Amino acid sequence: MPLSDHTPATSPRTAVIGLGAMGLPMARHLAGALPVTVFDISAERRALAVADGAAEAATPADAARDADVVLLAVRDQAQVDSALFGEDGVVRTVRPGTVVILTSTVGPDVARATAAALAGHGALLVDAPVSGGPTRAGTGDLLIVVGAEPAALETARPVLDRLASTLTVIGGHPGDGQALKAINQLLAGVHIAAAAEAVALARGLGLDPRTVIDSLSQGAAGSFMFADRGPRMAQAYGDDAEAVEVRSRLDIFVKDMGIVTGIAKNAHVPVPLASAAEQLYLLGERAGLAGRDDSSIVTVLSPVDGEDR
Repeated sequence: MPLSDHTPATSPRTAVIGLGAMGLPMARHLAGALPVTVFDISAERRALAVADGAAEAATPADAARDADVVLLAVRDQAQVDSALFGEDGVVRTVRPGTVVILTSTVGPDVARATAAALAGHGALLVDAPVSGGPTRAGTGDLLIVVGAEPAALETARPVLDRLASTLTVIGGHPGDGQALKAINQLLAGVHIAAAAEAVALARGLGLDPRTVIDSLSQGAAGSFMFADRGPRMAQAYGDDAEAVEVRSRLDIFVKDMGIVTGIAKNAHVPVPLASAAEQLYLLGERAGLAGRDDSSIVTVLSPVDGEDR
């Protein structure tokens, strides 16, 4: 199928598929500047986007029908495949020259395979995993790393520029963005695990976790993850433990650390700290914490009903 030779629009018609923790704030922010159509399996999530100016579609195919750009914000490879290539997937209606922006963390091999499959339908893939969390997604303050051919990137630019405060083009091919995002997730996953060990040790020594977190976050031992997750880790031991907000599900790091250790093995690069962190997240998943905030991993090391020493 030949590619279109149309000039990329400065306000491309954009479909957002997936309105989860990241997809919904991205859709809302985009709808403030671009024509946006959304799809999610949840009618409630669709309604929230519509309230901020987006149009609603009944299926991914309907959302993509007139789109110049399709932004995919789903959880994993299975959802990517369903949204793009399923019975009501994007490829049923996609037009030649349409660009799909893949914001999910799925690994380099999946991005390359997805790009090849889309090419058979005349569409291009921009590999653009995002980092920064829901709040920053809603204000256009995301870190986005990109691997894409220049023509695809040119079409996607108005969407990416609206969402990112930091946009790094790491390479010219799908899969390049996923490789850099895996390194990001290695650091993030290890930092959260280290923060959990620090909070668990503080409890074991009879120290107030909140005081420890407030103090150490200001010094050389601090990190973004310690300052961000630490207060929620401390909250897990308080009277308001049930009110801990789920900002990043624990099972996301089960997936992402699996990607990290998998590609590291293929590259013959040892990653002992990432491997240890992966095992901790797997323990958390086995303990029933998959759908909880990833800060809850601290309770695997220091159970809520355990006695402080």
